[in-house]
Amino acid sequence: MECTVSWTGNSTITGSRSNMSFLAETGSGHTLVMDGAPDADKPENGGANLAPRPMETVLAGTGGCTAYDVVLILKRGRQDVRGCSVKLSAERAAVDPKVFTKIHMHFVVTGKGLAASAVERAVAMSHDKYCSATIMLAKTADITTSFEVLEV
Repeated sequence: MECTVSWTGNSTITGSRSNMSFLAETGSGHTLVMDGAPDADKPENGGANLAPRPMETVLAGTGGCTAYDVVLILKRGRQDVRGCSVKLSAERAAVDPKVFTKIHMHFVVTGKGLAASAVERAVAMSHDKYCSATIMLAKTADITTSFEVLEV
């Protein structure tokens, strides 16, 4: 797996200027723009809030990784899953490095006749065995999960 991240310098994104924007080009051929938070004290050091922050993309990637697992595990278990979303709420350390210290993942899984026990098992398997991002972040963060099942 490869990714190249390049600082775009003092560039314009969507018509606004940012001093701290970056372009990530993934090995699979996709691009992702990231931007820093505005810095009121030193505007030249801040972003313009034009794209997700790098740590937001880490959190989003973790959500994508675990949701992928949950859907795949449910499908393999012949569950009629129709939708899956996960809301991640995170806390970070107050000082550098500002690693994630707590992450809660709340899954909402929709389907027809979904067994709550199957959803609970899929979430646990992702959390404990399959989701590389979750397992990696668990080295610094206390990660908890919850879920609800909705009939469609």
